[in-house]
Amino acid sequence: MPNPILIDINAFLISARTGGFSAAAREIGTTPSVVSKRVGRLEAEIGERLFKRSTRALVLTPEGERLQPELQRIVAELEDTLTNRALSGTELRGSLRIRTPTTVGAQFVGPAVHRFQHRNPAMTVELHLLDRPVNPLEDGFDISMGALPQSFGGVKETAFCPYPRVLVAAPSYLERHPAPQVPGEISRHDCLAFVLVGHTWTFEGPSGPVAVDIRARYSVNDSRVLLDAAVDGLGLAMVPLFLARAALAEGRLVELMPDYPVSELWFKALVPSHKTHRPEVIAFVEHMRRELDPAPWLEA
Repeated sequence: MPNPILIDINAFLISARTGGFSAAAREIGTTPSVVSKRVGRLEAEIGERLFKRSTRALVLTPEGERLQPELQRIVAELEDTLTNRALSGTELRGSLRIRTPTTVGAQFVGPAVHRFQHRNPAMTVELHLLDRPVNPLEDGFDISMGALPQSFGGVKETAFCPYPRVLVAAPSYLERHPAPQVPGEISRHDCLAFVLVGHTWTFEGPSGPVAVDIRARYSVNDSRVLLDAAVDGLGLAMVPLFLARAALAEGRLVELMPDYPVSELWFKALVPSHKTHRPEVIAFVEHMRRELDPAPWLEA
């Protein structure tokens, strides 16, 4: 029978992550009143309020903020000890909650995950396609994959492969605006920004990196929409090379400033440090290392 204190801690952690008892109840598969009761039991056990309750949302108290990361670590360690998360013979068992960006996830990571599940039919995998920065330790993921440069405390990074990007514009835009030859000229152009990268673009020059603050005419959090906007002639865009390759070959886009290539990103996995020893995490990271050597998006 599950330990009641672990049930109560889990209710607290999910409520803290989702921001409310209703959202936590949907994830757990129970009612908001049950989640509230479990959190109340934990507060009584600790002798401290963990949430400031209101009709709109739950807000962690200072004590709740202090306990949240500590309880996350404890629960993860206990789950590894008390549940069947090890190898049984040659069969991998357990569950994984994974995050990946939408575009590269749908085209490349998703099929790789399918192959992982074919080889490990006893595994349970929950794959989330999200275009936002994710701290797997705080957001409840076993593995978060992506190419953004953010790092987080208590999280181990494993780099897989380059994730090249290019600066492009449509011929129709370049008919109205002369193509920039050096990064400093970009500030005079209409630019199309990928929200998660921000409004500073970095290039590799002869003397090292060159950062430029852009004037974003249009910002979007989806790479395909960003590509379409560039093809429509709305401005300059920095996009993944694998997305732009066909449009470049067909002349619908032009690569700009080849002497100042866009600074390279690396596609990587981020794993909470206390989960790096789990067999299913190790197996999945190694599976993705093989899948991305070489990366399918590097193919011409």
